[in-house]
Amino acid sequence: MLIYLAKRLVVALCVCIAVSLLSFGLMFLVGDPAIAIAGSGGSARDAEAIRAAYGFDRPFLVQYLDWIARVLQGNLGQSIYFNIPVTEIIGARLPVTLQLGIFSFLLALVVAVPLGIAAALKPNGLTDRLALLLAVTGQAIPSFWLGLMAIVVFGVWYGLVPISGADTWRSYILPVVVLAYSAMPAMMRITRSGMIDVMGADYIRTAYAKGLSGWHVIAGHAVRNAILPLVSLAAVQLGVLLSGSIVIESVFALNGLGRLAWESLLRADLPVVQAIILILSLLYVLLTTAGDLLNAWLDPRIRGAR
Repeated sequence: MLIYLAKRLVVALCVCIAVSLLSFGLMFLVGDPAIAIAGSGGSARDAEAIRAAYGFDRPFLVQYLDWIARVLQGNLGQSIYFNIPVTEIIGARLPVTLQLGIFSFLLALVVAVPLGIAAALKPNGLTDRLALLLAVTGQAIPSFWLGLMAIVVFGVWYGLVPISGADTWRSYILPVVVLAYSAMPAMMRITRSGMIDVMGADYIRTAYAKGLSGWHVIAGHAVRNAILPLVSLAAVQLGVLLSGSIVIESVFALNGLGRLAWESLLRADLPVVQAIILILSLLYVLLTTAGDLLNAWLDPRIRGAR
């Protein structure tokens, strides 16, 4: 296990370094960042002053090493638009994104896993067909359209829940449900697939032959092995929900990191965009690595195969 852990941590570290390089390099993909910051009304003299003030006239590697050294000290730079530290802006917006992503993930998990298990127990039955319909519609319907329809029906027509903002817990109901619905299909299908494979295994037939009850066989033997593929997928899905909520945050006017990223792009606030990409990417890497390690702990075969 220690060897496997060391390998995964080395891989994660290499990915983090690559992510930091890409995050820093994105600033230069738009061309000269000094011109982007100066804006359409800026002169060549303004761009030159910005270039000198921000150190854009130095070699790329020197700029990157200087930036990563500041990041490791917790300094993500200064917002060009707000003229305050980026950490303050992100600190105010990050809780909204975390709450939205985590609640959506938990809801998707609570609905998808039992539904996938029920669908696998009677393949091609009514429950299985309903689960398949849920999966297909969840993958086919764009989340922004579903969010707008939810606002119209439950917020405007019936007035059951708030349609924007994050003032109370009720404000999270619609965005959490809409975001969770997009994550349910993959979780449900992989749970169903895993259960179907496990239910045909020899040790399941042996358990039934020993006289164990159906519930005991399913809960004690089948589920614990069927959910192994779900662990890695769940980690990936949580990372996707945390980093991909920009559409939902915009539709429901939630002041999270996704909406902040979009606003910062429109304002050419490059340090903020850079920091958001770095933070969300590192969260994704950490979650997927944690999922791999949890899978290896649950299944010794994974540790032996790598």
